[in-house]
Amino acid sequence: MKILLILTFQFFWVIKDAGNFLFRIQSPIETVKAASETAMREVIAKSQLQPILTKGRSIIEIEVQEIIQSILDEYESGIQITQVQTQKADPPDQVIDAFRDVQAARADMERSKNEAEAYANDVIPRARGDAAKILQEAEAYKKQVVAAAEGEASRFVAIYNEYAKAKQVTQERMYLETMEKVLADIDKVIIDRKAGGVVPYLPLPELSKKGSNN
Repeated sequence: MKILLILTFQFFWVIKDAGNFLFRIQSPIETVKAASETAMREVIAKSQLQPILTKGRSIIEIEVQEIIQSILDEYESGIQITQVQTQKADPPDQVIDAFRDVQAARADMERSKNEAEAYANDVIPRARGDAAKILQEAEAYKKQVVAAAEGEASRFVAIYNEYAKAKQVTQERMYLETMEKVLADIDKVIIDRKAGGVVPYLPLPELSKKGSNN
Protein backbone atom coordinates (compact mmCIF):
# COMPACT_ATOMS: atom_id res chain seq x y z
CA MET A 1 0.00 0.00 0.00
CA LYS A 2 1.35 3.41 -0.96
CA ILE A 3 1.22 5.99 1.84
CA LEU A 4 1.17 9.69 0.95
CA LEU A 5 2.89 12.38 3.02
CA ILE A 6 1.28 15.75 3.58
CA LEU A 7 4.15 18.18 2.99
CA THR A 8 4.16 21.90 2.25
CA PHE A 9 7.25 23.88 1.31
CA GLN A 10 8.35 27.11 -0.31
CA PHE A 11 11.37 28.15 -2.33
CA PHE A 12 13.09 31.44 -3.07
CA TRP A 13 14.75 32.36 -6.34
CA VAL A 14 16.35 35.25 -8.17
CA ILE A 15 17.18 36.02 -11.81
CA LYS A 16 20.87 35.50 -12.46
CA ASP A 17 20.73 35.84 -16.27
CA ALA A 18 18.03 38.15 -17.63
CA GLY A 19 18.57 37.10 -21.26
CA ASN A 20 18.08 33.42 -20.58
CA PHE A 21 15.20 34.18 -18.25
CA LEU A 22 13.36 36.14 -20.96
CA PHE A 23 14.15 34.13 -24.06
CA ARG A 24 15.10 30.55 -23.10
CA ILE A 25 11.91 29.52 -21.29
CA GLN A 26 8.33 30.48 -21.99
CA SER A 27 6.79 30.23 -18.53
CA PRO A 28 9.50 30.81 -15.85
CA ILE A 29 7.20 30.60 -12.84
CA GLU A 30 5.53 27.39 -13.98
CA THR A 31 8.95 25.94 -14.86
CA VAL A 32 10.34 26.66 -11.42
CA LYS A 33 7.23 25.24 -9.75
CA ALA A 34 7.33 22.04 -11.80
CA ALA A 35 11.06 21.58 -11.15
CA SER A 36 10.61 22.08 -7.40
CA GLU A 37 7.76 19.57 -7.19
CA THR A 38 9.75 17.03 -9.18
CA ALA A 39 12.79 17.49 -6.98
CA MET A 40 10.77 17.22 -3.76
CA ARG A 41 9.01 14.03 -4.90
CA GLU A 42 12.37 12.48 -5.84
CA VAL A 43 13.95 13.25 -2.47
CA ILE A 44 10.90 12.24 -0.40
CA ALA A 45 10.56 8.95 -2.31
CA LYS A 46 14.01 7.79 -1.26
CA SER A 47 13.94 9.20 2.29
CA GLN A 48 12.78 7.61 5.52
CA LEU A 49 9.60 8.97 7.07
CA GLN A 50 11.12 9.71 10.48
CA PRO A 51 13.77 12.26 9.35
CA ILE A 52 11.20 14.06 7.23
CA LEU A 53 8.90 14.54 10.20
CA THR A 54 11.59 15.43 12.72
CA LYS A 55 15.18 16.66 12.45
CA GLY A 56 16.09 15.62 8.93
CA ARG A 57 14.38 18.44 7.06
CA SER A 58 17.46 20.61 6.64
CA ILE A 59 19.24 17.83 4.75
CA ILE A 60 16.19 17.29 2.58
CA GLU A 61 15.93 21.02 1.85
CA ILE A 62 19.55 21.20 0.68
CA GLU A 63 19.18 18.14 -1.54
CA VAL A 64 15.94 19.45 -3.06
CA GLN A 65 17.57 22.83 -3.76
CA GLU A 66 20.47 21.14 -5.56
CA ILE A 67 18.13 19.06 -7.75
CA ILE A 68 15.94 22.08 -8.63
CA GLN A 69 19.00 24.08 -9.60
CA SER A 70 20.30 21.22 -11.72
CA ILE A 71 17.01 21.02 -13.64
CA LEU A 72 16.84 24.78 -14.18
CA ASP A 73 20.46 24.91 -15.35
CA GLU A 74 19.74 22.21 -17.93
CA TYR A 75 16.97 24.45 -19.29
CA GLU A 76 19.32 27.46 -19.21
CA SER A 77 16.55 29.28 -17.37
CA GLY A 78 18.70 32.07 -15.93
CA ILE A 79 17.17 31.38 -12.48
CA GLN A 80 19.10 30.88 -9.24
CA ILE A 81 17.41 29.02 -6.36
CA THR A 82 18.53 30.67 -3.10
CA GLN A 83 16.63 28.64 -0.52
CA VAL A 84 14.12 25.84 0.02
CA GLN A 85 12.06 25.72 3.23
CA THR A 86 9.79 22.90 4.35
CA GLN A 87 6.94 24.44 6.32
CA LYS A 88 4.80 21.54 7.45
CA ALA A 89 5.10 17.78 7.32
CA ASP A 90 2.35 15.64 8.77
CA PRO A 91 2.14 11.87 8.76
CA PRO A 92 -0.85 10.43 6.90
CA ASP A 93 -3.94 9.48 8.87
CA GLN A 94 -3.26 5.78 8.30
CA VAL A 95 -0.09 5.87 10.40
CA ILE A 96 -0.64 8.81 12.76
CA ASP A 97 -1.17 6.56 15.81
CA ALA A 98 1.86 4.42 15.03
CA PHE A 99 3.93 7.53 14.48
CA ARG A 100 2.94 8.90 17.88
CA ASP A 101 3.87 5.57 19.49
CA VAL A 102 7.26 5.74 17.81
CA GLN A 103 7.76 9.31 19.02
CA ALA A 104 6.88 8.29 22.59
CA ALA A 105 9.27 5.33 22.40
CA ARG A 106 12.05 7.59 21.14
CA ALA A 107 11.41 10.03 23.99
CA ASP A 108 11.59 7.16 26.51
CA MET A 109 14.81 5.97 24.92
CA GLU A 110 16.37 9.42 25.12
CA ARG A 111 15.31 9.78 28.74
CA SER A 112 16.74 6.37 29.63
CA LYS A 113 19.95 7.21 27.79
CA ASN A 114 20.30 10.50 29.66
CA GLU A 115 19.66 8.78 33.01
CA ALA A 116 22.26 6.12 32.20
CA GLU A 117 24.81 8.76 31.23
CA ALA A 118 24.11 10.71 34.43
CA TYR A 119 24.55 7.54 36.50
CA ALA A 120 27.78 6.70 34.70
CA ASN A 121 29.08 10.24 35.20
CA ASP A 122 28.44 9.84 38.94
CA VAL A 123 29.65 6.28 39.48
CA ILE A 124 32.72 6.14 37.25
CA PRO A 125 34.59 9.10 38.82
CA ARG A 126 33.91 7.75 42.34
CA ALA A 127 35.07 4.28 41.31
CA ARG A 128 38.22 5.75 39.79
CA GLY A 129 38.82 7.75 42.97
CA ASP A 130 38.42 4.65 45.14
CA ALA A 131 40.75 2.70 42.86
CA ALA A 132 43.36 5.46 43.01
CA LYS A 133 43.10 5.55 46.81
CA ILE A 134 43.59 1.77 47.05
CA LEU A 135 46.60 1.96 44.75
CA GLN A 136 48.13 4.76 46.82
CA GLU A 137 47.61 2.82 50.06
CA ALA A 138 49.07 -0.32 48.49
CA GLU A 139 52.08 1.63 47.25
CA ALA A 140 52.62 3.18 50.70
CA TYR A 141 52.38 -0.25 52.35
CA LYS A 142 54.80 -1.66 49.82
CA LYS A 143 57.33 1.09 50.55
CA GLN A 144 56.91 0.57 54.29
CA VAL A 145 57.47 -3.19 54.05
CA VAL A 146 60.41 -2.82 51.69
CA ALA A 147 62.02 -0.19 53.93
CA ALA A 148 61.60 -2.39 57.01
CA ALA A 149 63.02 -5.39 55.18
CA GLU A 150 65.96 -3.37 53.90
CA GLY A 151 66.59 -2.08 57.44
CA GLU A 152 66.58 -5.60 58.87
CA ALA A 153 68.84 -6.77 56.09
CA SER A 154 71.25 -3.90 56.67
CA ARG A 155 71.31 -4.61 60.41
CA PHE A 156 71.98 -8.29 59.79
CA VAL A 157 74.79 -7.47 57.35
CA ALA A 158 76.34 -5.07 59.88
CA ILE A 159 76.21 -7.71 62.61
CA TYR A 160 77.63 -10.32 60.28
CA ASN A 161 80.48 -8.03 59.27
CA GLU A 162 81.35 -7.45 62.93
CA TYR A 163 81.10 -11.17 63.60
CA ALA A 164 83.40 -11.92 60.69
CA LYS A 165 86.02 -9.50 62.05
CA ALA A 166 86.02 -10.86 65.65
CA LYS A 167 83.91 -13.98 66.00
CA GLN A 168 84.72 -14.71 69.67
CA VAL A 169 84.13 -11.18 70.90
CA THR A 170 80.93 -10.84 68.89
CA GLN A 171 79.56 -14.13 70.16
CA GLU A 172 80.22 -13.10 73.77
CA ARG A 173 78.63 -9.69 73.22
CA MET A 174 75.56 -11.22 71.59
CA TYR A 175 75.32 -13.75 74.42
CA LEU A 176 75.54 -11.06 77.11
CA GLU A 177 72.99 -8.84 75.31
CA THR A 178 70.60 -11.75 74.97
CA MET A 179 70.96 -12.80 78.60
CA GLU A 180 70.47 -9.20 79.69
CA LYS A 181 67.15 -9.09 77.90
CA VAL A 182 66.06 -12.49 79.19
CA LEU A 183 67.04 -11.93 82.84
CA ALA A 184 66.11 -8.29 83.12
CA ASP A 185 62.60 -8.78 84.54
CA ILE A 186 62.93 -11.96 86.59
CA ASP A 187 64.09 -12.64 90.17
CA LYS A 188 67.64 -14.02 90.29
CA VAL A 189 69.50 -16.26 92.79
CA ILE A 190 73.30 -16.63 92.56
CA ILE A 191 74.86 -19.94 93.57
CA ASP A 192 78.61 -19.97 94.01
CA ARG A 193 80.06 -23.45 94.43
CA LYS A 194 83.31 -22.05 95.82
CA ALA A 195 81.45 -20.05 98.48
CA GLY A 196 79.54 -23.16 99.43
CA GLY A 197 76.03 -22.15 98.55
CA VAL A 198 73.78 -19.17 97.85
CA VAL A 199 75.46 -15.80 97.60
CA PRO A 200 73.44 -12.78 98.72
CA TYR A 201 72.35 -10.80 95.67
CA LEU A 202 70.86 -7.38 95.65
CA PRO A 203 70.22 -5.65 92.32
CA LEU A 204 71.57 -2.15 91.85
CA PRO A 205 68.06 -0.62 91.72
CA GLU A 206 67.43 -1.97 95.21
CA LEU A 207 70.65 -0.37 96.46
CA SER A 208 69.54 2.90 94.99
CA LYS A 209 66.23 2.68 96.83
CA LYS A 210 67.97 1.95 100.16
CA GLY A 211 70.34 4.85 99.66
CA SER A 212 67.44 7.21 99.03
CA ASN A 213 65.57 5.94 102.14
CA ASN A 214 68.60 6.55 104.39
